[in-house]
Amino acid sequence: MAGYRKLGRNSSQRKALIRSQVTSLLYNGKIVTTEARAKEVRRVAEGIIALAIKEKDNYETVTVTVKRPKKDADGKRVKEVVDGKKVDVKIDVEKTIQKDKPSRLHARRQMLKVFYNVTSVPSEAAGKKRGTKSINMPQKMFDEIAPKYAGRNGGYTRIVKIGERKGDGAMEVLLELI
Repeated sequence: MAGYRKLGRNSSQRKALIRSQVTSLLYNGKIVTTEARAKEVRRVAEGIIALAIKEKDNYETVTVTVKRPKKDADGKRVKEVVDGKKVDVKIDVEKTIQKDKPSRLHARRQMLKVFYNVTSVPSEAAGKKRGTKSINMPQKMFDEIAPKYAGRNGGYTRIVKIGERKGDGAMEVLLELI
């Protein structure tokens, strides 16, 4: 007996299907799919959530000094002439960043193996490339989803049966984050 459902697809198609549904589930919070797919997606999604919970606080805060171009009141870069060339005037700015520890970095890379790129499109910019922004899914997992489930030991998703699909009679379910 196989350790997983084959879902009537070859391995590359099956992996792509599961990746896309896991990404949609964790971005949107719920998806509607067939029962067999939902059970496979649940396995992967709960593993990723558990990984995010384990590594959510595993970082160190570091202060770094960065050289940035100086800007005037209008927001334009200030330039000066050096050796006959116009050069931006640089200023030192201290910035606080979160630096991942090695285990959190590994967890982030494990998540990136599963997630597809997610692009958020605001409703007023629908159909246009301008105004879209790329969503950092591992960061969303660490910042939003992991703290929500921190006190919970598994069981992060719920499967609710909706009924049979009209076309082929497959059982449809709602897979959602609790």
